[in-house]
Amino acid sequence: MNLFRNALRTLGASRIIGAALIIGLLGLPSGALAQSGNPIRIGMSLALTGAGASPSKVINTALDIWRDDINAKGGLLDRPVELVIYDDQSAPANVPNIYTKLITVDNVDLLLGPYGTNFVAPAMPTIIQNNKLTISFTAIGINDKFHYPKYFSMVSVGPEGVAAFSIGFFDMAAAQQPMPQTVAILAADAEFAQSAAAGAREQIKKHGFKLVYDQSYPPNATDFAPVVRAVRATNPDIVYIGAYPPDNVGIIRAANEIGLAPKMMGGAMIGMLVTPMKVQLGPIANGLIIGENFAAAMAKQIAGAADFLTRYREKAVAARIDPFGFAWGPFAYSAGQVLAQAVTETKSLDHDRLAEYMHKASFKTVSGDFSFGKDGEWSKARMVWTQVQNAQPNNVDQFREGAAQPIVWPPEARTGTLIYPYEKARQN
Repeated sequence: MNLFRNALRTLGASRIIGAALIIGLLGLPSGALAQSGNPIRIGMSLALTGAGASPSKVINTALDIWRDDINAKGGLLDRPVELVIYDDQSAPANVPNIYTKLITVDNVDLLLGPYGTNFVAPAMPTIIQNNKLTISFTAIGINDKFHYPKYFSMVSVGPEGVAAFSIGFFDMAAAQQPMPQTVAILAADAEFAQSAAAGAREQIKKHGFKLVYDQSYPPNATDFAPVVRAVRATNPDIVYIGAYPPDNVGIIRAANEIGLAPKMMGGAMIGMLVTPMKVQLGPIANGLIIGENFAAAMAKQIAGAADFLTRYREKAVAARIDPFGFAWGPFAYSAGQVLAQAVTETKSLDHDRLAEYMHKASFKTVSGDFSFGKDGEWSKARMVWTQVQNAQPNNVDQFREGAAQPIVWPPEARTGTLIYPYEKARQN
């Protein structure tokens, strides 16, 4: 780029148009000529290998699209944007050192991430100590204790926090006639799953259900038959699950083989947001009720979402990652949109000024329109619940528009009708 800029300065006015055409032919984005100075570097940690790789690769790809889009428009503050991303290998213990390096060695201008509650929590002391701003990806309840004014969360649970992963589920249960009575909770012994389980306990008390089973399993568990048998022995009407992607397949397969058949089953099952896992499970996932921040059926309702997702899919196919990326892609791209708006409006990279602006502004993004509340969560919750219905084996297209996973709650967003009880949905 410096060579091209120098060349332009030495050309006569009559030759500038010709030089610009040459640059265009070389494939440089039209906004690139306006960029000058060093890149604005945005650093983050993502779990690009290990158990958290599926969602993190979606986030990485979405951010690459945003970076290319913003640079095609001239970058930020007339400077190109560069992403600095380190792989934390799905090990939360690696995260603090990565953010220390980003801040003190790489001297990045801005921060994003990390992804997920288990990874954001250990990053916070480093971020706070260095007085930096970050926007995390789909982390829940991180700032409930810190109350740090420069933390923001790109996820739509809003002030309900982790309770958003149980409120709709138990509201639906309470609306059934006759109302189910007993509940079993099965959750991984890890931060997000345990927080989801705590929210479920509050909803159980609120609706007057009886908790008959409440146990955790170790995060490295691979054989789920024993715990599923223990759940079945209590004969619960409702089974609420808090589980990560690798666990979901094991739990659902064990439930299918053992014949666990409550009246409702689902919850905060993150693996059911990963398209390849849904395709892999196919019909044995029928009947599951899943909490989602961004469901396939929402894409047509949000300006810009369908266009982004179309472009994401093109890159996802080449990268052999989640072909749709609903749960993470829009939020990652939206984090970039938020940063771009804040930097542009404040004409600054000062973290205090950016945070002050972000707390007051509203944003229109591919994840929807929102503003941030006091602790950096969205000021209003927008959680939906979907149910897997009539899923067929090895069919990825059935999840593209939400046909096999309609929204069943809240009523104003509903695109399908809840099939109740769970066993009836499994017969379809």
